Amino acid sequence: MQVEIGQIYEGTVTGMTKFGAFVKLPTGESGMVHISEVAATYVNDIKDHLAEGQTVKVKVLGVNDNNKISLSIKQALPPAPPEDRPRKRNPRPSRPQTWQGTPPAADPSTMSFEDMMAKFKHDSDEKMSDLRRSAPEMRSNRRGNGNR
Repeated sequence: MQVEIGQIYEGTVTGMTKFGAFVKLPTGESGMVHISEVAATYVNDIKDHLAEGQTVKVKVLGVNDNNKISLSIKQALPPAPPEDRPRKRNPRPSRPQTWQGTPPAADPSTMSFEDMMAKFKHDSDEKMSDLRRSAPEMRSNRRGNGNR
């Protein structure tokens, strides 16, 4: 009896490695569940999720030319229910904003991204201007043509 790609079977974990687990299917064939297909979350150690002899539901992902069966526990799980709580909506409508002059000094938690970027650019330009005015001798010394 051949396994069908896309079908879900109940099998038994027969062995584990650091990269996955081997599962014996009711058809008598064995397949492998890669560690990335064990759970919906990151799996660092497969032994935290599976044990030898454990019965698991697996979905057949494919069969290669050497008749090796690729399985997934993650894809055999029922879909996660939608979130019960409503999603947050952006209270402010998005609007393009361009600055004409100095941006206002406002609380960053109430500023839009564009406002924060404009304020950052303004502050950065002021700092660069101050640096240029206060250290002309430093620039010439770095180039090797200043006072000695």
